[in-house]
Amino acid sequence: MAGIHITDIEAAINYWRRKKPSPDGVLLAPEARALADVYALMIYAHASEIDAGEVPAHALAAWLAWYDTTPDTPCIAICSTSQGDDLCKGCGRSFEEVQRWPEFDPVRKRAVWRRIMLENNAWRFNRYSERAAENRSGNGG
Repeated sequence: MAGIHITDIEAAINYWRRKKPSPDGVLLAPEARALADVYALMIYAHASEIDAGEVPAHALAAWLAWYDTTPDTPCIAICSTSQGDDLCKGCGRSFEEVQRWPEFDPVRKRAVWRRIMLENNAWRFNRYSERAAENRSGNGG
């Protein structure tokens, strides 16, 4: 498996904090605590990514449970790679990423998501952002 970015660890921690709020404002749910331990080690090491193979099983399970709540694909059903573009104008993925998406593991998919969000050039982020909002379930390819 590839690396999990620290921003995804943060998002997963916040997901679990909302899903299972602290009863006393101090204690964390076991899932949030497992991810917080990973986050702390990443901060200590000044690491922006951690290899998924180094994440303890209970923390990885918590991260994967968060991942399952995110849209699977950035597709907005406007695929310019089918017209010969190297990068899809609709979602921002490369032709290979579009073609191989079903075989990517969650870590690889999140890496692609991070890249296209940082690039912020795909139509899903501007002229068709309303379509992306409607497609949150990730039904596209």
